[in-house]
Amino acid sequence: MSVFKTSIKALAVAVFAAMVGGCDWVVMSPSGDIAAQQADLIIWATVLMLIIVVPVIALTLLFAWRYRASNDKATYKPDWDHSTHLELVIWAAPLAIIIALGAMTWVSTHQLDPYRPLSRVDEGKPVPEGVEPLVVEVVAMDWKWLFFYPEYGVAAVNELAAPLDRPIKFKITATTMMNSFYIPALAGQIYAMGGMETQLHAVINEVGVYDGFSANYSGAGFNGMRFKFHGMSDGDFAQWLDKVKAQGDELSRPVYKALAEPSEYEPVRYYRAVMPGLYDAILNRCVDPGTLCMKDMMGGHKGHGDHQNHGGEAADHRGH
Repeated sequence: MSVFKTSIKALAVAVFAAMVGGCDWVVMSPSGDIAAQQADLIIWATVLMLIIVVPVIALTLLFAWRYRASNDKATYKPDWDHSTHLELVIWAAPLAIIIALGAMTWVSTHQLDPYRPLSRVDEGKPVPEGVEPLVVEVVAMDWKWLFFYPEYGVAAVNELAAPLDRPIKFKITATTMMNSFYIPALAGQIYAMGGMETQLHAVINEVGVYDGFSANYSGAGFNGMRFKFHGMSDGDFAQWLDKVKAQGDELSRPVYKALAEPSEYEPVRYYRAVMPGLYDAILNRCVDPGTLCMKDMMGGHKGHGDHQNHGGEAADHRGH
């Protein structure tokens, strides 16, 4: 069964390669387990549909040739109107394909739910016991990406890094307009929206530098809203963190306010320290002192002065 599956997948990939030879092949040959499962889903869905499409096209050409007007040997039955065997083939085959596609989609929809924590880091390789995911807080800005690493207390603009075979939990929001966080080699896209948080669980399995970008048009600087995602060994990731801490500035509130202004084609920046609770304040739209946080407003605390975000007090509300 494994050999058959591999052969079918190789054949389907070859067909895709012939059809889109000039395209970037990263979606169908990714480096992360979630994206690899998504690619398999695309291949199997296509193979199942081709089981119907290819015979229909072939039979259409065959019938057109066999029953052409000049073929005197073709059987002529002007009163023919029904064949039970033909009806069974016409209805049973598509029905079987639809059932197979439906079952596969149902299972995959739950297995590949972006909010679902990973149960494995690669095929046949479950998440090791005791390993916690690397949490990365993502903020889509105008027009750049800001990444927080709360476990390490650092942040970076337009550069993302993660160690191999460690689950990653992305928590994603935006400052203003809606964007879409997408690293084709890692996983599918997921939207970033102001005042809301979406999530994505993924893992990278191969060392490399991969493209990340916004897949949702968001204005004048959209084309430059790109970043590099580095898949690294544990040692290289530790060195990357050391570089961020050595070269970075401090991401205070005034620095963030200046960064939040619309700008295009921003260079990579590092921040060795981050104002406590900054991501939570961005998510809840209460970065400015004295602004009531959305979570407090929706929690029925509007008007209570002790829940307002004064100065650095945003950190006190984290996790409430």
